[in-house]
Amino acid sequence: MPHANNAGVEIRYEVDAPDVGDPDEAVVFCGDVGLGAWQFGWQHAALAGPHTVITPETRGVGRSDAPPGPYAVEELASDVDAVCTAEGVRNAHLVGYGLGGMVALAYALASSRPASLSVVGTPASGDAYNPDGVWAAPSDPAAVEGSLHGLLSADFREVHPDALPRIAEWRLAEDAGRETFEAHRAAVESFDVTDRLYEVTTPTLVVHGTDDTVCPAPAAETLAEGLPRGELHSVEGARHLVGVEASAAVNDALAGWLAEHATDTMM
Repeated sequence: MPHANNAGVEIRYEVDAPDVGDPDEAVVFCGDVGLGAWQFGWQHAALAGPHTVITPETRGVGRSDAPPGPYAVEELASDVDAVCTAEGVRNAHLVGYGLGGMVALAYALASSRPASLSVVGTPASGDAYNPDGVWAAPSDPAAVEGSLHGLLSADFREVHPDALPRIAEWRLAEDAGRETFEAHRAAVESFDVTDRLYEVTTPTLVVHGTDDTVCPAPAAETLAEGLPRGELHSVEGARHLVGVEASAAVNDALAGWLAEHATDTMM
């Protein structure tokens, strides 16, 4: 598994590249508070064929280094930049969940490398985001499975009862411990780009489930309205893990977005 070094911090990541396409361009996933790479499994499966896809493990998660916190969103964005530099990515199409969406916004403010953003369940300010609704101690299987009741709609849980134990199993194996969660929470709490949204001229797709209790819909709507090139994509009745429970709709939206903004889409 390759790694990038950011001021002494090793960030591990995976790369899936197609046989054809622009090697300088890639979709880069940015993870949510304390969550492992499992969170992007549904989108990875849809995007890894047409595009080069890079999945970093956020600092503190998986095999990436876990320096003492607190962390800052800008610091996490510089980790993503180190990964892109290591892979020679010139145009990065960032796909971020929650905290990862904040990282994408911060990266777009700091660099011209981001060519497009797709942010899921993401606000312009950390005070509109509830990290406690996302993470559960991976040492407590009951808490992990219980947390999914708030992250996935009742309709999805009723139709797909077998999905919860499978997702819980992935979370138990891949999610970060409490120390990293607290470091990520600090990054969320200090994040606020409300007054700088006009500076984010990168095309941004804002995806949210209308029943998201972690990042309520009005926060996502405000984000989309404040971005010069923001486009809102709402999924009726979905909760925070909208990319899981409405994967077909979200993947269609992402594929269309990348077809419009990326150059390496296979025709």
